[in-house]
Amino acid sequence: MNLTVDGERLRKDIERNAAFGDVDAETGRGRTVLAGSQANERARDALVTRFEETGLDVRIDAVGNILGRWRPSSVDPDVSPVATGSHLDSVPEGGIFDGPLGVYAGLEAVRTLQDAGFEPDRPIDVVSFTEEEGGRFSSGLLGSSVAVGERSVEQARALMDEQGRTVDAALEEIGYRGDGVVDAGSWDAWLELHIEQSDRLEDAGISTGAVTAITGINHCEARIIGEANHAGATPMGERTDALAAASEFVLDVESAAKEATAESETAVGTVGSLDVQPNATNVVPGAVELGVDVRDVDHSVMDTIVERATQSLARLERERNVETEFERPFDLEPVPMSDRCRDAIHAAGANSAIETMDIHSGAAHDSMHVAKVTDAGMLFAPSRYGISHNPREWTDWEECRRATRVLTGALAKLTAQ
Repeated sequence: MNLTVDGERLRKDIERNAAFGDVDAETGRGRTVLAGSQANERARDALVTRFEETGLDVRIDAVGNILGRWRPSSVDPDVSPVATGSHLDSVPEGGIFDGPLGVYAGLEAVRTLQDAGFEPDRPIDVVSFTEEEGGRFSSGLLGSSVAVGERSVEQARALMDEQGRTVDAALEEIGYRGDGVVDAGSWDAWLELHIEQSDRLEDAGISTGAVTAITGINHCEARIIGEANHAGATPMGERTDALAAASEFVLDVESAAKEATAESETAVGTVGSLDVQPNATNVVPGAVELGVDVRDVDHSVMDTIVERATQSLARLERERNVETEFERPFDLEPVPMSDRCRDAIHAAGANSAIETMDIHSGAAHDSMHVAKVTDAGMLFAPSRYGISHNPREWTDWEECRRATRVLTGALAKLTAQ
């Protein structure tokens, strides 16, 4: 079967989408497309038009998830579909590939199968989930959380942005508050193509990664309380400097994460935010709030890093006479991808003479949710220099085409009963 992906058609779709919410950037091409915004409305409208031109049946669910179904006359309407897709929203001043590549690659895969005269045994759904990035209403993965039953429609619609506007109102305003729910549990399998957002594929010179697992994520909050005092009149030996103590905590977390790589090379730990109080040059810092991010594909390793962080705080209480607090409010466990889907990805690569390699994801994706209710797989395309969430984010068009070719072959395999 000749599965020739039209790379130019795919490029035009992604470049057209890049114009929605485009931002000025000294280097690269950027866009800001928050869920429920005018830019998001234009991106959705363009996608629905493409779906309809391709002969897909379009539906919009109650939280704005968009689904286009290809169901040729040869397909039993009662057979479970195979689905693919990603998201159209972005982070503020993000790049043009993160999300849209997966949506439009899914559409291009269907067009390629149609051009080849392929008759699937199962329908194919192409999906754009609402607010994967979490840039306006949520912590992310909003649409997929509803699709798998993790969050109710009512809970999702009630979420508010910083101006007090709800998801419900925003979707109504742009015309994408539909009805019903896209049910990911009804899919026989799911595949998501995404840019890697790291440089492992580029370094290896390989076009497509087959994701083995999506990392778990812990967000922890630490607070170190000392005593604010005059920077000039307080002797060094009489200070309880919260920021000096916090600096040791930051290094302890870094050390714990580095040591954890001996057990799991994918482990990472980051102190990414500090709020220093009162944050004045001439005042000894009285308190510091710190945000900690811990990730790995092995949850026990994550637990070890978090435990080391709490031990660091206990030491600082003894040695620096500070008070500390620690919470772990967000604990997302790692999610393995389906062997069946990964095998289909590797087989499709081999059939097209496109080399593939197993690789883990260090970022969260909608596939984390979908994998809880059906067989799920992810493909990665290389990211130049590993840059993402940035206008300099770039994946060569030929790499987009090659990864889409692998996606197409994997969908063909999964839709053959």
